[in-house]
Amino acid sequence: MKTEDIASLYRRLLRAYGPQGWWPADDPWEVCVGAILTQRVAWRNAEAALSGLRRADLLSPAALDAAPAEAIAEAIRPALFYNAKATKLKALARALLETWGGDPTAMRGEPAHTVRAALLAVHGIGSETADAILLYVAKRPTFVADRYALRLFERLGWVPPGASYEPVRAAVMAAWPADADAYGELHALIVCHGKERCGPRPTCSGCPLSSLCAHPQRRGGRR
Repeated sequence: MKTEDIASLYRRLLRAYGPQGWWPADDPWEVCVGAILTQRVAWRNAEAALSGLRRADLLSPAALDAAPAEAIAEAIRPALFYNAKATKLKALARALLETWGGDPTAMRGEPAHTVRAALLAVHGIGSETADAILLYVAKRPTFVADRYALRLFERLGWVPPGASYEPVRAAVMAAWPADADAYGELHALIVCHGKERCGPRPTCSGCPLSSLCAHPQRRGGRR
């Protein structure tokens, strides 16, 4: 993975789709909650679940920590896997209260590796969720190597089939050191491109990345 390739990817996607203004939530705590709610589902499901928590007056760390898991699960049904996610939300709320005094912005006063390790120690938080919180809440540089990025990079020929999260994250950060704003924009643009064009069945015709791409369908592609 080369610096100039990632820089070109960023420029082309930005030119094609414009600034994304991510993360799509109202405040830092909603970003944390949304990062769990969107696991394995589309953002529209997570957004509906956020609204459910808001209606039930359960959208604060203290409220989630005190509420029965069953009540949380009922409020977040649109997010699917709601029983498991209710348990995860309670674990995150407890960790936030114990470690950062209930204030997610307090993460910004600690080293990035400390925050990431603390997040990864919370039940239900894996690398992708931890990095989303680290990037959009703690405002620390990190690359979110989600399924959209892995699929795109494989099609570009930058990573082998089946490449896993941590090596790809490390490779991007080594090749393209950037600040949190740039990594956030890159992640959002890759997600946008994945939804607009580079899904499971890609639309390659007219793709802004066609000259970079090694995917077999890049000549002509699907319409």
